[in-house]
Amino acid sequence: MATHLPIRATIREDLAAAMERDPAATSRWVVLLTSAGLHAIWLHRIAHRWWVRPGGKWPARLLAYVSRSLTGIEIHPGAHIGRRFFIDHGMGVVIGETAVVGDDVMLFHGVTLGGTSGRRVKRHPTLGDKVMVGAGAKILGDVHVGSNVKVGANSVVVKDVPTGAVATGIPARYRFPALEGTPELSPQELLYADPALFI
Repeated sequence: MATHLPIRATIREDLAAAMERDPAATSRWVVLLTSAGLHAIWLHRIAHRWWVRPGGKWPARLLAYVSRSLTGIEIHPGAHIGRRFFIDHGMGVVIGETAVVGDDVMLFHGVTLGGTSGRRVKRHPTLGDKVMVGAGAKILGDVHVGSNVKVGANSVVVKDVPTGAVATGIPARYRFPALEGTPELSPQELLYADPALFI
């Protein structure tokens, strides 16, 4: 999943994703210079390239430490992160070593993609493409979150979530948003249909 596009192309893609997904982003220059989420992913992309090279693990860990100190976002250099990834606000985000994140994924502040095993195995989640994870949500263990999934704020996901679902609660349960043309939703059903209300 890690991309090996030329650096300029990667920066342009990530910046465009930030402008598209952040309604507070009014200027490319402001976002370029002040977005901790962008700075964290760019430093991670460098650290990950070092991580997979022979002898590169120590420099990669050091760069990840510097990135965490500067941005408040902790991404292990072993994590595989796809294209056009965006972290909004970002403070307190933690992404573990064996996490795999697809393309066009968006995380809000306080999200954890964490492990549940102390063994050296695949112990962190795998997220498909176009996943949105609300503020404070925790996705724990070697679980698979399908593409086009929305995880509500402060939810705790410990089981697989199928493609297209909305996962909310502790532990998270998933539902599928109402399709167009279905009867009007109650306020409770509307919360599940529009997880942006949780963010």
